[in-house]
Parts: sequence; C-alpha cells; structure tokens
Amino acid sequence: ATGFTTRSDIGPAREASDISDERHPKPPRKRGDDDDEEEEVDLNDSNYDEFSGYGGSLFSKGPYDKDDEEADAAFDAIDKRMDERRKERREKRFKEEIEKYRQERPKIQQQFSDLRRELATVSEDAWRNIPEVGDIRNKKQRNPRNEKFTPVPDSVLSKGLANSGSTNTLDRRQQQLGGFQTPYPGSMSGFNTPSSSELDLVRIGQARSTLVGVKLDQVSDSVEGQTVVDPKGYLTDLQSSTSFANADIGDIKKARLLLNSVTTTNPNHGPGWIASARLEEVTGRMQKARNVITKGCEACPKSEDVWLEAIRLQPQETSLSIVSQAIRNMPNSVKLWIRASELEEEIISKKRVFRRALEQIPNSVRLWKEAVELEDPEDARIMLSRAVECCPHSVDLWLALARLENYDNARKVLNKARENIPTDRQIWITAAKLEEANDNITMVDKIIERAIASLKANMVEIYRDHWILDAEEAERSGSIHTCQAIIKNVIGVGIEEEDLKDTWMEDAESCIAHGAYACARAIYARSLTVFPNKKGIWLRAAYLEKNHGTKESLEELLQKAVAHCPKAEVLWLMGAKSKWLSGDIQSARQILALAFQANPNSEEIWLAAVKLESENNEDERARILLQKARSTAPTARVFMKSANLEWCLNKLDGALALLKDAIEHYPTFAKFYMMIGQIYEQIGDTGKAREAYNDGVKKCPKSVPLWLLSSRLEISKGEITKARSLIERGRSRNPKCPELWLHAVRIENEHGNKPMGKSLMAKALQENSDSGILWAEAIFMETRPVRRTKSLDAMKRCEHDAHVLVAVARLFWSESKVTKAREWFHRAVKIDPDNGDAWAYLYKLELQHGTEAQQQSILKKCTTAEPHHGEVWTVVSKAKENWRLKTDELLPLVSAKLTAIV
Repeated sequence: ATGFTTRSDIGPAREASDISDERHPKPPRKRGDDDDEEEEVDLNDSNYDEFSGYGGSLFSKGPYDKDDEEADAAFDAIDKRMDERRKERREKRFKEEIEKYRQERPKIQQQFSDLRRELATVSEDAWRNIPEVGDIRNKKQRNPRNEKFTPVPDSVLSKGLANSGSTNTLDRRQQQLGGFQTPYPGSMSGFNTPSSSELDLVRIGQARSTLVGVKLDQVSDSVEGQTVVDPKGYLTDLQSSTSFANADIGDIKKARLLLNSVTTTNPNHGPGWIASARLEEVTGRMQKARNVITKGCEACPKSEDVWLEAIRLQPQETSLSIVSQAIRNMPNSVKLWIRASELEEEIISKKRVFRRALEQIPNSVRLWKEAVELEDPEDARIMLSRAVECCPHSVDLWLALARLENYDNARKVLNKARENIPTDRQIWITAAKLEEANDNITMVDKIIERAIASLKANMVEIYRDHWILDAEEAERSGSIHTCQAIIKNVIGVGIEEEDLKDTWMEDAESCIAHGAYACARAIYARSLTVFPNKKGIWLRAAYLEKNHGTKESLEELLQKAVAHCPKAEVLWLMGAKSKWLSGDIQSARQILALAFQANPNSEEIWLAAVKLESENNEDERARILLQKARSTAPTARVFMKSANLEWCLNKLDGALALLKDAIEHYPTFAKFYMMIGQIYEQIGDTGKAREAYNDGVKKCPKSVPLWLLSSRLEISKGEITKARSLIERGRSRNPKCPELWLHAVRIENEHGNKPMGKSLMAKALQENSDSGILWAEAIFMETRPVRRTKSLDAMKRCEHDAHVLVAVARLFWSESKVTKAREWFHRAVKIDPDNGDAWAYLYKLELQHGTEAQQQSILKKCTTAEPHHGEVWTVVSKAKENWRLKTDELLPLVSAKLTAIV
C-alpha cells in the first residue's frame, strides 16, 4: 500500500529533551452546563487554615518564585521576634494556670503529705498496734469450695431419651382411638401401653457385669478356682494384639491385591510368595499364610528362601515333612540341612542329619564345623582329618585339627596346612604358639621370621596393625614369646626412619591401653635397641615396669638406663628409690654415690641422698650431706632443706642462722621469709614474725602464701582490721587470685559478718568464675535448700575441678546418699590424685560406712598416689611433729581433722 505515512516513518512525537508525561498536569475537569458554578470546596477541618480559611491560600495555584521565598523568610523572622517579646509573659501566665489547677485538683500524694510528716512522731507501740487491713472480699470469695457434681439418676436420662425420640409412623391404636390411649413417653401412669423408647440403664449395667463375670470365669481354673491370667504379661498381650484402623485395612487390601498380581503374573518369583505369606501372617491369618507359601513351594521348588519360609510358618508336627520335601527338591542346600538338624531334638538325630548332609555336600565348611561341634574330641579329630581332605583351603579346619593332635602330629598338620594355604598368617602364628607351648622357645622367632619371608614371597602385603593385634591376642592366650617375636619382626614395617620413634611410642601406649603389657614391653625393647640414648624412652619403659612389672625387672631396666644415659638424674633417683622401698638402704646409697660421680653438682641427687638418710633416722649423716651440698651446690632448695632439717631437729637458732645466710644469697626466695616467721611464731615472738612477713611481702609481693601467713598472724592476735588490710593489699598486688579472695570471705564469715562475706564471694566469683575452691566454698555458704542449685552452677563452671567434686560428694554425704558420695569422691581422686583432702574425705567415708577391705583399698591407693597438696593435708603433713610420718600414717590423721557434714 502507498500514499500514507505511519508513526514508525516519522519517529516519536516529542524530542528527547521534552518533559515526560508524568510532569504534565492533569487535564482540567469538565464543567457542567452552568460555567459560573464554583468548584466544590473541601470543608473538612483538616483543610481549614486560620488565615486563609478553607481550601488553603488564595494564591496556592500560582507560581512560587524566589521573591516569595524571601518574603516568607522576612515574615518568619518578624513572627519569631514578636514571639520572643511575648515569651516571658506567656510562660508566667502558663505557670499561674498550672498552680491554680494544682490547687483545685491536688494529687493524692500532696493531700496526705501532712499526715506523712506526722508519722515521724508515732511511737513504736502505736506503730505495732495499727490494725491489719481486713479482707474486703465476700465470704464466697474468701472461702472457695470445690464444685460438686452429683450423678444424674437413670430416670432423668431415660426421660430425656424418650423426649428426644421421634417416629415417622402412627400406631394402629392411634389411628383407631384418635390418640386417647397413646403412651406418654417415659411414664406408665394413666396409660395402658408401655413406652417404646423407655431405656432401663440399671439392667444394662447388670448385663455388663454378668458379661465380665462370664469372661473372667472362662480364664479361671475350673478345678482350684485360681486365675490363669498372667498379671505381668497381661498388658503386654494387650499391646501385642493386632488392631487395624480403616486406613490400615485399606492399605492391607491394596498390598494383598498387588502381591496377588505379582504371584499371578510371575509365579516363579519366590520373594513375591514370601511377601504375600508374611502379609497374611501380619494380619493374623496364619492358615491363609501357610496355604500361600505352600503354593509358592509348588510354583518355586528350587527356591531355598521359599522352603525356609514354609518351614518357619508350619507347626512343629508338620515342619519335618516340609523340610524333607525341601531337601528332596534341593539336596545341595546347606541352609536346609542345617534347618533340618535344628528341628531334631536328640543329638543322635542331629548327627545323622549332618552325616547325610556331608554325603551330599562334602565340601561345605559350615556343615563340617556344625558336625564337629556335636562330636567328642576323639571323634572330632577323626572327622576333622576327613574334613581337611574335603576342604583343604579352610584355615579354621586345619587349626582345629592341629589343636586336637599331639605335638608331632600337630606339626605335620600345620606343615600340610602351609602347603595348601601359603598366604595365611594364622597358620604360622599357630605354629609359633605350638613351639612355645612345648618349650621350644628358640623356634618361635625363627618361625615368625620365616612367616614374614614366605608371605612376602607369595605377594602378601604385611599390615603392621593386623600383626600387632595378633600379638595382643597371643599375649592374652599366654604366648608371651610369640607376641614378642611378632612385635620384633613387624614393628618397623612400612615406617619412615624419621617417624620411627613417635610411631613406636604411640603403638606402645595403645598396647598399654588394651592391657597388652608384654607387647608394650617388646616395643620399648625394640625402640631402645634403635635409640639407646633417648632418656624419654627409658623413662616410659621404667614407668611401665614400675606400674605393671616387678621390682627385679624395674631395677634391671634402670641399671641399663643409667649406663646409657648417665646424666639423666631421674633414672638414678628411680633406681635409688626402688632399692629404698624394697628395704635395701645400702644399695640405694651406692646408686646415689654413682649418681654423684656422674652428676657432681646435681641438686636433685644431693637432696635425694639427704632424704634417704633423714627417712632412715640418720640425721647426722643428712646434716653432713647438706653441709657438703651447700659448699658444692649452694642452691635455694639446698639452703631451705638444711634449715628445715635443723628446724625439725628443734635446733631453732641454727635454722634461723641458715635462713638469714640464705636470704643474703637469695633475697627473693619467699619460703625463707615464711620459715623465719613461722619459727618466730613458734617461739612466741610476734613482733619479729610480723617483721619477717613484712619483709617477705616487700621482696616477694607475688607470693600468695606470704600474704596469707601475715594475715593469719594478725587474726591470731585479734587484729581483724589489719588482716583485712593485708588481704586487700595482697589482692591489689595479685589480681584474680582465688586463694586471697577465699581468705577474705572466710575472715568475714568467721567473725559474724556473713552479709559482707556473701558480697565478697559474689565479687570473687565474678572475677574468678572458673575457680574450684571458690565455688566449693560458695556451695556451703548457702542454706541447705539452695545448695543443690549452687552445686549445679558450680558443675557448669568447673566440671573437672577436684574441689567442686569433693564439695558435691560432701553434699550427697550430708543427705545420707552414701553410694553417690563414694562415686563422686572416686571421681575427685581420679581427676586430681595429688589432692590429699579428697583422699582423706574418701577414707573418712569408708571408715563410717565402708568395710575393712574398702578402707584398706583406699589406704593402699593413697599410698601409691603420694599426695602432697590439700588445705588440711599440708597443715598436718608439714607439722614438725609429723615430719617423719609416711602417707599411710598421715591419712588417718588428716581424715580425723575433717568435718564431713556441714
């Protein structure tokens, strides 16, 4: 088409710089016929202005330019100026109005202000005689009673039922007589016919009782009158009874239809028949299930699972015929033969079944095992001889035969087994065990070496972990040399040289955790041949012998250890202590003398020699040794031990002289100041004791025990204020120190200021939220009902702190829960065996509630642990009259000082 132009030909109607449609004003509203009619005005109050009236400004539709803006700014400035001139007068008028309003309508608080002022003059007796406010509620509200419900009689129920009944036909007599003899529902008075809708509920209840009685009679014994209902299993039987809802019944029908389709379309599919039979079994239709599985056996005579399901569903009397039929159809089925033996009750019949089965399937290892288990050892050996011929590749049969043969025949059997199965390690390990059992120890290591070489030659990979497990099993069976030979030959397989030490230590720890101490001992022995100068390996081996070995083995190991590591002081000390504990004091001295030669200036060896002499009442020898030690190794500990020995021997002047000399060499060693102060306290010179403590806290401000001793000295003299001041200074020098906080709390509690004590405890817990000693104290600062809650808070914060565990155990003890208390005390000593107070509490518990064996067990364990810490333990053990006592003698003394229940 031609001769016309479209929009696409000429482009858009506006230029790009034109204003968009959104900026254009709306078209004017069309007026009606009367052009002079004014536009409708919005007369809403929100549209009203005091100056311009309704509809806003007269000039609101005009343009708003810069001149208008300047004019508005000028008028606003004038208004603001005028408002400031009137502000003072306006505020004054507003204040007067408020005061006038308050006078006319005063607040309740102001109305009673004069009465409140008069309360200051009320006497105490008048105040006590003020009557209580009465209860203005009515009697019903003040004494509420439970709502009572009275059962409705049967007559009311029957009458209501009759009134609610309806009929849609007329009775014949109603039609004839017009309703004059129609029965009135629910009643017989004045009428000739009874109500058709009358219901006798009493008779219904009697009938129900009769029915229940009949059912109970059915389950009762007709002879003795005793019930045969199992009272314990009755509810279980009710729960196991199958009940199906409508939805379940629908699902069962769908499943039955589906399975029926499966068995119809594919009758040779055995799982379909099994599923169909089990569906019927689940729904309680056992006979139907048996019929279905019988059809399945006919349709799938070669299906082993179908026959087994049929045997399971059939009762005992018919299952034998089913299993015989199944075996005729499938004579090579091992499961069917085993099921047939299970159905037999006599051993002879079972043996007969297995022998017939082995005639049919002579190469079945499972059948041979089942048959051998029923025989006595001699017949079993004969059967196993035949079994290894029929199944030459079964390791279990070869090993079982070897166990039943004598030594020579067992060796021959194992050799034949190795020829038939050259890739199995169990045959070699059994051969090694056989040689060890017959005291042929030299062959054990050779057999294991040959085993490794033979398996490698047959392309069998050697797995260390599997062999180590075999070694642990050999140790459990008593073959110690076999396990050591296995460890020796396989421990280094597949490990890089730089990883040998770490890997072997991990293997040893794993064996110790499994209880295989001989394996761990063999690993350490192999490690020490490769790393003979490693002190850590010698220590691990020594601790193993100390905990799980004998004294002889420990001493032998330590002799080798000090020969290879003469500079290892701890090894010398372990050897000396072992000799000392065994009572050989002279040998212990000889070991320490050799240790002096190897380590001439060793502080530890000097102090060990001193302890050996002092523990054996050789005080003069100990003093001579300490004098030599001060000349050759004048360390702070040597001076301290020297002064302590003089103090224990009651030579206080010598002790003070040694301590003053020691302070010149070591002025920042806090224990010197503590000992000087305690000696002066013992003498009774409080001033010098206070001076010693003050010097100590100046030189050693970080020593918490010094602050505590200084504070306790002031408390003992009644200077509570000074004690508080010292603890405050100590806390400022040692922030977040729970011991100082605890002492401050106890000062307040012991002197009757418990509110202050609680306040300090709250601050202490806020600053040291994970301190066990503070939480333990906080538990017993509460009243009895609150202690349980406080202990839960403590366990959340310090779950693995021995002090909290001991506090919880004491809490259970106070509630007479002895078993739980014992359990928590055991947890405490397991977490921190160095806590002597925990051992003492546990021993005290056993003294009160335990047996003699339990008390001796705790005493023995505590002696082994050798605790050195604990608030009460340190006080008793460091008392000078107890300095010679050992752990088993200290434990009863500490437990006697403890208070179990608070």
